[in-house]
This record gives sequence, C-alpha cells and structure tokens, in this order.
Amino acid sequence: MPAWTWWIAWTVLAAVPVFAAFVFASYLSFRRKYLAQVVRIFEERPLFIIPRGNPDPAAEEVTFPTVDGLTLRGCYLSARRGEARRGVILFGLEFGSNRWSAGPYCERLLDAGYDVFTYEPRNQGESDAQPDYAPMQWVTDRDTADARAALNYLLSRPDTDGSVGVFGVSKGGSAGLLAAATHPAVACAATDGAFATYTTMVPYMRRWVSIYRPGTPTKSWVPDWFYGLIAMAAVRVVARKRTVRFPHLENAVRRFDRPLLMIHGGADTYIKPTMAHKLGEYAKPGTTEIWVVEKAKHNQALHVAGEEYHRKLIEFFDEHLAGIAPPDSHPELGPLPDQIIDAAK
Repeated sequence: MPAWTWWIAWTVLAAVPVFAAFVFASYLSFRRKYLAQVVRIFEERPLFIIPRGNPDPAAEEVTFPTVDGLTLRGCYLSARRGEARRGVILFGLEFGSNRWSAGPYCERLLDAGYDVFTYEPRNQGESDAQPDYAPMQWVTDRDTADARAALNYLLSRPDTDGSVGVFGVSKGGSAGLLAAATHPAVACAATDGAFATYTTMVPYMRRWVSIYRPGTPTKSWVPDWFYGLIAMAAVRVVARKRTVRFPHLENAVRRFDRPLLMIHGGADTYIKPTMAHKLGEYAKPGTTEIWVVEKAKHNQALHVAGEEYHRKLIEFFDEHLAGIAPPDSHPELGPLPDQIIDAAK
C-alpha cells in the first residue's frame, strides 16, 4: 500500500474522535440553552376544536376494565342494514371529545353494514379518572393500554367474529394504531390526522431554534438526528415529571404489516402533510396509502371532503375487513413491555 494511503487513513482515524468530541460538545451546549424551552413547548396544548356529540338512543352503553382496574365508558353502535354485518370497527376519539362525537365520522360506515364501537379513555368524558394522571394531546402508555383494553373487550363479546378494523382521528388514531401494531385480531387500520413524536418534533425543533436564535435558518447543515436527540431528551424529561411513557408511533407503523389508510389535511398547520408523509415512510412498502385532503385543516378532512371521505373509508374497509377470515386464535393480549403501567407510580 502506498505511503500516501496510510497517511490518509491515519488522518481520517485521528479526525473521528475530534469530530465526535465536537458533536458531543455542541449537543451539550444546545441542550443547556434550549432544553427547557422545548419541554415547555411540548407541554403546551394547541387550540384544537374539540367536538362533542349527543347520546344516540340506539347505542348499547358499555363499560369495560383497564389493566390497572379503572372502568372506561363506551358505546356500541350496530349496523343499520338489515343483513348480516360486514365487520366491526373500533373508533378512536379526538383528544377531549366524548364518545358520541364518533357519529359524524362513522354514520356512513353504519349505513354500509359495519358495527362501530368507541370509548372514552381514562380522564376523558365519563370514564374513570386516574388521580395522578393529566392527559396531553400526545399519546402516552395509558392511552395505548386503554385502546388495547377496548380491543380485548370487542374480542370478548359473544358476537365477536375474531377480526376488527381500527379507525381513529388525531390522537385517537395514533393510540389505536399503537395498540393495533402487534394485535393479531386487527385486520386493517385507518387514521385521520394521526401524529407521532419524533417525526413531529424534529421539524418543529428547526422552527423553534430559528425563533429563539434569530438568524438560524430552518434548513441548516444540522442533521435531523441532532435535533432528534434534543427532542427526545425533552420528551424524557416530561415523561419523568408526569410518570408516563410516550410510545413511538414510528415503531408501531414499522411493525404494522396490514393495510393502512392515512388521511391528512393539506392545510393542517399543526401536523403538516410533510410530517404525515415522513411517518408513512416507516410503513412496509405496499401496505400504506396517504390521502391528503387539500384545504382541510387539522381534523377537518371530513368537513372538506364530505361524501368522498365516507366513500374512501367504506371502500377501504370493504376491501380489507369485510369477509376477511379471522386469525386462527385471538387470545386476550396484555400490554406490551413498553406499555405496562406501573401501579406504584
């Protein structure tokens, strides 16, 4: 080997620890300056429109337990067609809404022959409240455990056919997908405005830094993973303070190998379409469709797209849920290791 190649090799090897030290020092400096601001912004509640519906006299009122002994309230809406139902769909509510707000989203599914079950997670609506828990717009391990309990309830019903579809809006869509990721009874899932932590936080980190540090361009040489380190450090601070965990929806999308329809508003200023597309990149090729509804803001795709919205959902569940053979077995599943609720907290 020529001498000059050895010289290049040794130069590169010598530069590696220097570069690593520079990155580490930059990380510590950045964290010291901005971590508190990121924590504060992460905990702020956006001004979402929170829909609430009126009770449906045709609904079956339901209560069911969580893994840690709370009682959740839900309502089971039977298909409106006289013939045999086409399937059962678990609907995940928006942050803060009540169980009756599912009506506008699911009315055409009921007409098309689907049963729909929705529930209020802990500390929401008329479900039991956990005294030391304060829900956020971000999905926690409590939300995921509650969604899993709802799935297990559906499978425990005497009229179960062993297969379930999942549909949810915003936080409810994220929680439902997290619970469905490894649940064998879930045949498919549809979400509207779902969002994750990492793929949402990193783009906002770039924007926040340009605000708190004037002159910093939002598109700079700093890689996503560097901002991600700060973002996840902030998430861990909030998790410790609130004694919860924030599951990563990115990992759930990667594990979910069944059909997935992601609906998103093209004019969503909270969770931008680019964030939805970034989340969709974690899905297995060929399993996921992302439908962006132009001019729709967050949670407003139904109001903008109207009948097209309903048609899209019916076609999706007709193809991937109706008549699908259930799994060979569907045992009741407890929480995943990263979703276990520590009763001592």
